[in-house]
Amino acid sequence: MTRRVVGILGGMGPEATILLQQRLLKKVDAHDDEDHLPLLIDMNPQVPSRIAHLIEKRGESPGPVLAEMAQRLEDAGATALAMPCNTAHHYVPYISVKTTVPLLNMVTLSVGAAARRLSPKSKIGILASPAVYFSRVFEDALKTDKFSALWPEDIDKMLIAIKMVKAAGPVPEARSILADAAAELTRKGADMLFIACSEFSLMSHDLIAEVPFIDTVDVLASAIHSHITNEAS
Repeated sequence: MTRRVVGILGGMGPEATILLQQRLLKKVDAHDDEDHLPLLIDMNPQVPSRIAHLIEKRGESPGPVLAEMAQRLEDAGATALAMPCNTAHHYVPYISVKTTVPLLNMVTLSVGAAARRLSPKSKIGILASPAVYFSRVFEDALKTDKFSALWPEDIDKMLIAIKMVKAAGPVPEARSILADAAAELTRKGADMLFIACSEFSLMSHDLIAEVPFIDTVDVLASAIHSHITNEAS
């Protein structure tokens, strides 16, 4: 029997793509190499900047490049696609019109995971890039389950932390910005937090918060595992 394989649209950023692989490895009870899950990875750090396109209103759209990557992965045999970048989900329509295999959408999957734990009208604090905020990546999905989004007051500070991590990894100052934002959203009444930036996912396992949180990279790793093993998520 041919095993299912997931194609990863990666490189946004490279360390986040590696993090997804690490999280997926931990979900497998492996005794040898052959027990691990097959992936096709297009590691493309040259995808046009989502921040430049969505926030700074300059540069080319990442959409066509993402569509080309998705087509290559499908042609190579991917039975589903995954993209460990929350902001890039703004460009999902470009991918959908060029491919026939499903995209394991980490935004809708994460909202679904929250819906299994929270009651309607709950508030979810979003720890993410300003690009996610301005493009309203999560808002429509949250409304489907009658949730509302809360955002940090100083959204630009989140971008500062993200750029720190991209340049130097999860440095203490970036960790502090993330922790302060989590505390602020909790004070505002968040019932749950979303770690919704893959750079923040690099620090999520060290985050101490007073409310539960969901790391969207963990949700995506679970969905990939379920797809390949043909198990219900």
